[in-house]
Amino acid sequence: MSFPQIVSREEWKAARERLLEEEKALTRARDQLSAARRSMPVVPVEKRYVFDSPTGEVTLLDLFQGRRQLVVRHFMFDPQWEEGCAGCSMQADNVGHLSHMHARDTSFVMIARAPLEKIERFKARMGWTHIPWVSSYGSEFNYDFNVTMEKGELPAVSSFIRDGERIFHASSVFDRGGEVFINTYNYLDVTPLGRQEEGLSHPWDWWRHHDRYEADQGSGPGENWWTGMDKFEVRQVRHDGPTRRQPAEAEKQ
Repeated sequence: MSFPQIVSREEWKAARERLLEEEKALTRARDQLSAARRSMPVVPVEKRYVFDSPTGEVTLLDLFQGRRQLVVRHFMFDPQWEEGCAGCSMQADNVGHLSHMHARDTSFVMIARAPLEKIERFKARMGWTHIPWVSSYGSEFNYDFNVTMEKGELPAVSSFIRDGERIFHASSVFDRGGEVFINTYNYLDVTPLGRQEEGLSHPWDWWRHHDRYEADQGSGPGENWWTGMDKFEVRQVRHDGPTRRQPAEAEKQ
């Protein structure tokens, strides 16, 4: 990318005011989209999902921690892998202090299909002590929410709301919809050079685990094989690990 055009302060001010009108229009459009998302209907969660946590088995209801809403980061971490996805890791690095979400009656958790011992080891390496993380190994959870398919794992963010002990699935965000969760991008987007992804085979090819940018063995997320797939189609469940007993009736605890 070439160096930006150099102009007088008066010319810069005129250009900045023109851009400001576009920014305001985008902000209003995003407000409208957020309102439309909030007005979406919700679907009852009929299964009793059980996860492994550092304190023992927990249910989806437990993950709310008594709050009204729950945000789930579906983290790509296959049971056979020794570390989590570099792209999901970049998004985890952008998770701020959870007290701000808690103040809005909302809990946050990361869920991956890798066994808990692998999750705990990787979490310690990455320094994410402030982020709750549980394992869905042996559960139907990943399959039911289309974040594990025949070809493997894929990333997403889902939101849930509860009415008493009844849980409802409100939304799931896939693909470029997840860019909103990468605050690194938001900061880069206000700089003259921006994301500097021109010429890359994939925009995310430069991403690395935060402790691997200087390492020769560092690698990016790889291919997004799931691009263009229907993420909301009901698929047949399969398992790679010990299957838990998860009754089909609505969760009542």
